Amino acid sequence: MDMEKVNSMDFGEFVDVFGNVIEKCPLVAAAVWSQRPFSGLEDLEKHFFDFIDALPRSGHEGILRCHPDLAGRDLQQGTLTAESLREQSQAGLISLDSDDRLRLQQLNALYRKRFGFPFVLAARLSDRAAVPRELARRLHCQPESELRTALGEVKKICHLRLADLLGAGPASVEPLRGWGSERQQDAPQRGHPSPEPAPAWKDNPLTHTKQVEN
Repeated sequence: MDMEKVNSMDFGEFVDVFGNVIEKCPLVAAAVWSQRPFSGLEDLEKHFFDFIDALPRSGHEGILRCHPDLAGRDLQQGTLTAESLREQSQAGLISLDSDDRLRLQQLNALYRKRFGFPFVLAARLSDRAAVPRELARRLHCQPESELRTALGEVKKICHLRLADLLGAGPASVEPLRGWGSERQQDAPQRGHPSPEPAPAWKDNPLTHTKQVEN
């Protein structure tokens, strides 16, 4: 898919195509649509990232809560989105034995209890052995730092999904502007202007998500 095609999409088609680059958050794509035309993949990606950065804390947590637990209930019940299923499959998480699955479920539960949102990781950049190690490590992070790290993982996932949709070939992940990471998690956050939302987008639940009290 080339950028000319993307820029020619009407509102409904754009949301249908890009509505899950941020997991189960088609409203982000709805807002990004109004920023056309895009000059390329990096420009399109920037608008997704800018929208996320402009949200309040409740919106950030709302985005994170849209993600499934890795190897969790949605996988067992067959309710993962197609993108999440493919990513968890690539990480080897759909073929865990019962002991490894139980360990991951226990770690996921501890993480949710500590932070109030699920553990988010760009699974296709990891593997079945590394996932629980990373989850256990991040359990010891401070809440503000972990929130930034988790949002950085959301952006990695977005980058990879956009590259897939635009046929960019094997997507490489580099430290682009605005990405969080465990090495950058204590750095000050940059401010980004809030993009103008799509006309039909007046009540954004991402800005009204109730915070979970720990």
